[in-house]
Amino acid sequence: MSIDTRAALNAQDTHIYDMLGVRPFINAAGTYTRLGGSRMPPVVVEAMVEASRHFVEIDELQARAGARLAELTRNEAAYVTCGAAAGLLVATAACLAGNDPARARQLPDLTGMRSDIVMYHSHRNPYDYAVRTLPIRLIEVGFPNEVIPPTPWELEHALTDQTAAVIYVEARWTARGALPLDEVVAIAHRRDIPVIVDAAAQLPPRENLWRLTQAGADLVIFSGGKDLRGPQSSGLIVGRRDLVDACFLIGAPHHGICRPLKAGKEEIVGLVAAVERYMAQDEEARLLWTERFVDRAIEQLSGPGVEVRRCFPNEAGQPIPRALVTFMGDDAGRRRDHVIHLLQAGRPSVEVAPAGLDGLYVNPMTVDTYEEDPLFDRLCAAMAGSRA
Repeated sequence: MSIDTRAALNAQDTHIYDMLGVRPFINAAGTYTRLGGSRMPPVVVEAMVEASRHFVEIDELQARAGARLAELTRNEAAYVTCGAAAGLLVATAACLAGNDPARARQLPDLTGMRSDIVMYHSHRNPYDYAVRTLPIRLIEVGFPNEVIPPTPWELEHALTDQTAAVIYVEARWTARGALPLDEVVAIAHRRDIPVIVDAAAQLPPRENLWRLTQAGADLVIFSGGKDLRGPQSSGLIVGRRDLVDACFLIGAPHHGICRPLKAGKEEIVGLVAAVERYMAQDEEARLLWTERFVDRAIEQLSGPGVEVRRCFPNEAGQPIPRALVTFMGDDAGRRRDHVIHLLQAGRPSVEVAPAGLDGLYVNPMTVDTYEEDPLFDRLCAAMAGSRA
């Protein structure tokens, strides 16, 4: 039985959700946490089930899994967390305490530690709550636009003997107003200050798993539950061995501030299986399929009062196209909302992403090939219903 066939059978088995009264759907919106992130392929599920059947030492498992993940991603070291947000907190705590067990246990008391975290104002976002969970002092640099272009001296001036790390967000949705990563790394490293990169959604391409550390970033954090298609509650930290060792020291199962951020044996093994699969998949073939998907959307969804065009890159800057459906006319917003309602209410239910006040995105990133035909049947029916 092929992986796609098995995935299709698994997707059709919604008994647990029917029992709970929860609506499953075809996800044509993207890898949003609120929509369940992504979906684990059978090889990941099977690895997690196998892991669940045995007792192991978590320290040993983290070490062995980290070594394998580092090998797969071409990094010095790697560590599994319970999500990318948890990874931000663990990485920040590691930069505060280093490899000193006493300091690791001392947190959240920052007495005697460097406690400033520097971040570009244009990179501020709701996910930095994870960093601000620690009682650090957040130092903002620059402006959230390019009215005044960023300059090296601004960052240099913000770095002091109290700076523990620089947080850099690698994402398309950040505002302009930050220096390129390589310049930030060069400035920070002159002061022996590590740079943490939040790259939660920056896959594909898979080369980002090593490109950002090769550019000099000390720790880089990815979500395990987005394009990697690992457990949704998993995250991956890659980077410098000494700092990853510090993550290991401060993270669960060890006692301290990061003890609540527990990655279980199932998530750890599941993420290894997911990364193994990700590194083996044919990226070019996948990209060609997404282009054909968008071409089909343009052909089948265009019509009177509706414009459909290819939109690139994807919502977080990933190099995957999606279709932007724009409604025109005085009632454009009402028609758009009606289509979204029809998609959600039908069977199979479908989720798409709103675009402004009068558009929606149809995203192939979270659609499996066996879902393509039923998805387009529902899209065409909803569009016809809105015209009626």
